[in-house]
Amino acid sequence: MTENNLTRIHWNGKEIILIGTAHISRQSAEQVKEVIERERPDAVCVELDRQRYQAITEGNRWKDMDIFQVIKEKKAALLFANLALSSFQKRMARQFGIRPGQEMIQGIESAKETGARLVLADRDIQTTFSRIWHNVGWKGKSLLLAQVISAIFSRETISEEELEKMKEQDMIQTILQEFADQFPELKKPLVDERDQYLAERIKTAPGEKIVAVLGAAHVPGVIREIERDHDLGELEEVPVKKRRFHLLGWLLPALIVVLIAATFFLNPSAGVDQTLSWVLWTGSFSAAGAAAAFGHPLTILTAFVAAPLTTLHPLLASGWFAGLVQAFIRRPSVRDFENLAEDIMSVKGFWNNKVTRILLIVILTNIATSVGTFIAGVDIVRLFFQNV
Repeated sequence: MTENNLTRIHWNGKEIILIGTAHISRQSAEQVKEVIERERPDAVCVELDRQRYQAITEGNRWKDMDIFQVIKEKKAALLFANLALSSFQKRMARQFGIRPGQEMIQGIESAKETGARLVLADRDIQTTFSRIWHNVGWKGKSLLLAQVISAIFSRETISEEELEKMKEQDMIQTILQEFADQFPELKKPLVDERDQYLAERIKTAPGEKIVAVLGAAHVPGVIREIERDHDLGELEEVPVKKRRFHLLGWLLPALIVVLIAATFFLNPSAGVDQTLSWVLWTGSFSAAGAAAAFGHPLTILTAFVAAPLTTLHPLLASGWFAGLVQAFIRRPSVRDFENLAEDIMSVKGFWNNKVTRILLIVILTNIATSVGTFIAGVDIVRLFFQNV
């Protein structure tokens, strides 16, 4: 039964009440409060995962975390996604005087006030982005990065028409909508799988009466999927790179090593020249990239030392090591991330923000290392054929 954005479902002896909310609507938050207080459910499910819940309830936790710790805990991608969402939300709040996600906050507060069990029903955002990333090729990955970066730095205002349309979607879907339109296959990890995940978490929530606070876009899918059984473990799996691509990544480094070894066998002196060529070309270009971004001297040295080795390992990059050293020496806090959207608009802010400096070091170092690797590779091939 559906009434005023509410859908009541009776399933396996349970009464499930779905509240279809607009993530940027004051009325939705008021309705959440009213329904929970009236229905007194045993459990309240909200469309959040653990990370987004902590971002809402423990804001200072992120503010006090530095980028080195973020990278060490392998949460760089999550922080980047949170930065995109936060920047997008702040622009809406500034333009329309609203607080996005207020209905989820209200659901959390009302659950505590009524003594209901709180259930975080959405899939981890990192898993969702990983499954999205896995579904696209290099072109798609480039467009996806451009879309997320655009969401962070865009200064465009949002029209009333766009605002009304956004009330039909959740925040992740809103940011990626244009990208998803170009890649229809992304509907599965972005929408369909999350509908399945939400449905399974909601119907297995403790108690006989459950209220679920969901974005309106998810309600039809949850209604459809709630009658089916879903394997949460399967939906939570992070895709592994296909074996053929993994092997391809090792092909060039292996070829370089084989050519140098063969040249050493034919002419040890030429083999030494090849080795020096590899070290000097990759190291020098890598260091030049770090220097071009005005990295710390130790950062530049790290780039030089790391490049000859990381270029032989497809899972490593000299820019990452240079960026980590820079982060250790000039460690930024998440406050630097929060100022990123403003700082990027001026030359002074761009250079003074510790985050943009690290990002610039990583990017320029990796680009320069790629150029040095190409030149070194050509030189190694040349020396090999000279000695055959």
